[in-house]
Amino acid sequence: MFAVIETGGKQYIVKEGDVLRVEKLPNENGEVEFDKVLMVDNKIGAPYVEGAKVKAELVRTAKAKKVIVFKYKKRKGYRVKKGHRQLFSEVKITKIDA
Repeated sequence: MFAVIETGGKQYIVKEGDVLRVEKLPNENGEVEFDKVLMVDNKIGAPYVEGAKVKAELVRTAKAKKVIVFKYKKRKGYRVKKGHRQLFSEVKITKIDA
């Protein structure tokens, strides 16, 4: 059984036992529930499947690797180097309720 969920403005295809990185979730406790389910096996929602939920367990919250942003303008002496580390939550899918 698989499902397509929406979280953090992105869509993910998940199965039970999958571990995935999503945008940082606000809660810090162990249990997470995704109710924006777009598809479960052959049921397609309009836009969401009614009554479907995906339960997950929060594994950890951390920062991703640094992304370097470097801007410059040729022959003008303008150079800017910045770095950014995005926060993410790693979750393990435990149960898919259709």
